[in-house]
Amino acid sequence: VQLVESGGGSVQAGGSLRLVCAPSELFYYSICMAWIRQAPGKEREGVAAIVSVGGNTYYADSVKGRFTISQDNAKNTVYLRMNSLKPEDTAMYYCAVDKGFGGRWNDASEYDYWGQGTQVTVS
Repeated sequence: VQLVESGGGSVQAGGSLRLVCAPSELFYYSICMAWIRQAPGKEREGVAAIVSVGGNTYYADSVKGRFTISQDNAKNTVYLRMNSLKPEDTAMYYCAVDKGFGGRWNDASEYDYWGQGTQVTVS
């Protein structure tokens, strides 16, 4: 399974971006899809996640109220709308899929599939 991300770029502080993650295959069972970011010199950090069945969402405290994760279940596509971006949001953003979601959405080791990453730079 390949995860293809798009939508990254460079933006000024206070601006917005929307990231898109589309898998190469459909999942016919419940999965957790997440956006996980990594800034230079820092560990990977869970940003937001959504469970495909039921639509439960999870957010890091640092992005609550600014970022919104959503999905198109028919396509297993997940979106991350990022508003009020800050310089500290600068990172490589990865889409990831956890086939057997056990609740630890912000644990990068739980994820089975990863995209190649899309860079977000906020100045």
